[in-house]
Amino acid sequence: MNVEQVSISITKEQLSQLPVVSYPGKIQVINTDSEAVDAFKQILMSKTVGIDTETRPSFKKGHINSVALIQIATDHCCYLFRISKFGLTQCLVDFLQNTRITKIGLSLRDDFHVLHRLAPFEPQAFIDLQTFVKNYSITDASLQKIFAIIFGQRISKHQRLSNWEADTLTPQQQQYAAIDAWACLQIYNHLKTGKFNPGQSPYISTTG
Repeated sequence: MNVEQVSISITKEQLSQLPVVSYPGKIQVINTDSEAVDAFKQILMSKTVGIDTETRPSFKKGHINSVALIQIATDHCCYLFRISKFGLTQCLVDFLQNTRITKIGLSLRDDFHVLHRLAPFEPQAFIDLQTFVKNYSITDASLQKIFAIIFGQRISKHQRLSNWEADTLTPQQQQYAAIDAWACLQIYNHLKTGKFNPGQSPYISTTG
């Protein structure tokens, strides 16, 4: 089957029937700039990482809170940077501008827009999965659906509207935050291996 003739999308009903994925790696919560500096000694050893952010939900129309958390996932650990406590400091800005590390995320333009409120930076070496997965005939744009199509597992969204500026993040919040960044990295790595065959996906619909 010609890949160009294939469109891959999963329905909410199909998604709801899939088992929930658990994050299998280590989680490290970063509460201070000095802890962030130490964390980057490990992160900068990676060539590719997953990245995501969390923001405390606002229930006021037109109001968007500042980013509270930046998650950076390597192959074995996810680092949760609580920037609501210590800000977008220089080590984070340097990372966002680092040209040697490929950073995989989703809806990155939205993240950059909000992060620019905290400090100026020029994002470098980022890949947005919403664009990248189109090369594999995947038309869904949400991380939850993209991950489900590729791995047959569902990312739980129960913690999405929780308070990301809380004094202490619960284990459930940590797990949720880690999965999002880790999932971005897993999707990219798997697609790059060439093992995903769009023509054999159970979620295909032909367009020609």
